[in-house]
Amino acid sequence: MALPGEVESRLYRALRAASGAAAHAAALGFPAAVALPARPGSSLFSWHPLLMALAFSFLLTEALLVFSPESSPLRSFSRKVKVRVHWALQLLALLCALLGLGIISYNKHLNGKAHFVTWHGLTGLLTVLYTCMQCLGGVVLLYPKLVKNWTLAKLKLYHATSGLVGYLLGCTSLMLGMCSLWFTTSVTGVSWYLLMLCPILTSLVIMNQVSNAYLYRKRSQH
Repeated sequence: MALPGEVESRLYRALRAASGAAAHAAALGFPAAVALPARPGSSLFSWHPLLMALAFSFLLTEALLVFSPESSPLRSFSRKVKVRVHWALQLLALLCALLGLGIISYNKHLNGKAHFVTWHGLTGLLTVLYTCMQCLGGVVLLYPKLVKNWTLAKLKLYHATSGLVGYLLGCTSLMLGMCSLWFTTSVTGVSWYLLMLCPILTSLVIMNQVSNAYLYRKRSQH
């Protein structure tokens, strides 16, 4: 007969696995849903919401879930493989974000509209710049000797926590984009609320993953 502690542990792992699976579904479902009203290729603007959704909902989420103990699709692979996949997804996310930013900037230029004058525009710009810096910071993990007097464990900790900040910025930018005139006109009713839940759900799952990894490190040091 299983002890109460074992049952609680199994239930906890099952809940984390279920939340991770939901995060995978939300990360993929969000850009798929955004593509419907955007109709990529119908206009220059149409690529902006899709690229940003791919960058900050799908690719960035999957880049972080690679390290999830319960819901990573690469659980049976070595950490070295996971790091390489993380890098590839992170760079793809950055490429999509830069393309999305360039497209919306050029589109506003063609239409004579001011840019970076809304909370969505400002947050989006900050998020893309932060993602660039985060990728540069990841280079230090590949070559830790570049930074003296810093242990690899401390570098990983700071990279993970700063990455969480960048991820939350990306989700905030997506949510602000969902409050734009284009999105609220294109997506209404229950669909809008369901899509708003996607970045909220993935944010909670990623925050839990990073905080658990941090607490584990703290416990292991004592």
